[in-house]
Amino acid sequence: KMATGNLKYDASLTNEKRSVKIFKDLNLNFNPNAVTKDITKLTDVEAIKRSVKNLVQLNHYEKPFHPEIGSNVRATLFENMTPITAAVLTRQIEDVIRDYEPRVELSRVDSIPNIDANRYDVRIEFFIINAPSELIALDTILERVR
Repeated sequence: KMATGNLKYDASLTNEKRSVKIFKDLNLNFNPNAVTKDITKLTDVEAIKRSVKNLVQLNHYEKPFHPEIGSNVRATLFENMTPITAAVLTRQIEDVIRDYEPRVELSRVDSIPNIDANRYDVRIEFFIINAPSELIALDTILERVR
């Protein structure tokens, strides 16, 4: 029994010291690699940024077999531009990221209405769970598309 307890302790120390996990995702632009002619991959921060952006833009019932994943951002974009609508938009983005992106710890979301351009300028700031020393900022524009 004593050896088993030590093995668990040794395993936990090893896991804490191991290298940071690398996240990979497909580049949805489908650009081919110049050497291998295969589709290029996004890694680490860029893969997570793409995932966060996709979650924000995904509506409910758009993901096959997972109708619960998504936000109501597109419907909110058709509301009048007011500070209340911006707050609702911010809350929807926060909820979808907290619920469905376990690799990040959300720091803050700002939705700023740009009335002249008829869009919202959104800034999402987060930390990656296994690399919490660097604050990552994702800037995107949300606008109505008809």
